[in-house]
Amino acid sequence: MSKIKKEWVEAAVLGGAILGGGGGGSLEEGRRLGKLALELGTPTILDINQLPDESLILTVSAVGAPSMNQHPLPSHYVKAVQLMVKHLEGIRGLITNEIGGLAVINGLIPSALLDIPLVDAACNGRAHPTGAMGSMGLSMNDEFVSHQVAVGGVKEDSRPIEIYTQGTLSTVSKMIRKAAEEAGGTLVVTRNPVPAQYVRDNAAVGALSQAVQIGQAYLDGKTGRERIEKVVGALNGVIVAQEKVNSVELLTQGGFDLGVVKMGEIELTFWNEYMTLEKKGNRLATFPDLIMTMETDTGRPLTTAEIHNGQGVTVVMSSRDNLSLGAGMRDPKLFHDIEEVLNKEIIKYVFSKE
Repeated sequence: MSKIKKEWVEAAVLGGAILGGGGGGSLEEGRRLGKLALELGTPTILDINQLPDESLILTVSAVGAPSMNQHPLPSHYVKAVQLMVKHLEGIRGLITNEIGGLAVINGLIPSALLDIPLVDAACNGRAHPTGAMGSMGLSMNDEFVSHQVAVGGVKEDSRPIEIYTQGTLSTVSKMIRKAAEEAGGTLVVTRNPVPAQYVRDNAAVGALSQAVQIGQAYLDGKTGRERIEKVVGALNGVIVAQEKVNSVELLTQGGFDLGVVKMGEIELTFWNEYMTLEKKGNRLATFPDLIMTMETDTGRPLTTAEIHNGQGVTVVMSSRDNLSLGAGMRDPKLFHDIEEVLNKEIIKYVFSKE
């Protein structure tokens, strides 16, 4: 078990923002909460192999549309873990549901204050739109009972919320997504405690380390161009285009951000995260391939919520084969929703080789 230091936090949030693929929460918010966690206590991290097989590991996540500016409070993270611990004993570690600028530190504040270590794993080693995609394959088990806690809301608007619920994974996840919409922003959600052995077999083990590695590559660059090139090298990816943004279409619907970004010959679609990358109508990358935008001048990672007309943007991509992905990325059924929302073919591009 190792103590987490400020250098780890800075690299993790930068690498997390890149692995977010347009989603995964705000880099600035992740940096702020990471710094706060270090001020509040001593968060720790350990390797999954340091835990006995039967130890329960709890997923900590944030659910909501990235464009909504209401972020969870630090107390929401702590309360969401406490409520789950109250209902289920034996929780010995915390993992994040996904990797993003904010998501990468989802468990950091509870670790600092509740003395529960982070585990170097994630339900998925990149960001994704639906809870089922971050369920480590539990969505394929019809008999699995999902336990979920949601905490958040805006007190000033009289919409604070605390929920404990259990049921089928799909039903409970939809309830939580609707609750986030009703609460006016993002909720902290703790969910699906499972044994360490299940995490070993089905999670993106080492995902936090990969985020730190990519973040360190970014920090090694001195200029925007160097940062982008070093990140692309660390991802074994490519630079697709460097253009100014011509147009951005954004619709917030059902607790998700849905939209299209156009720049020159490039079109990006997103559903919280970037889903497709096309040039002149030809598909170049499809989620869960990593598609990411970075500010050309500075190299700063740009989420879908931060893209606007006239920006100078560099589009980078990396094959899903270069990422650490959870079992949720191996279930074709979970990709049907993307096709329906975007009205684009997804499954044939992702699973045709299998």
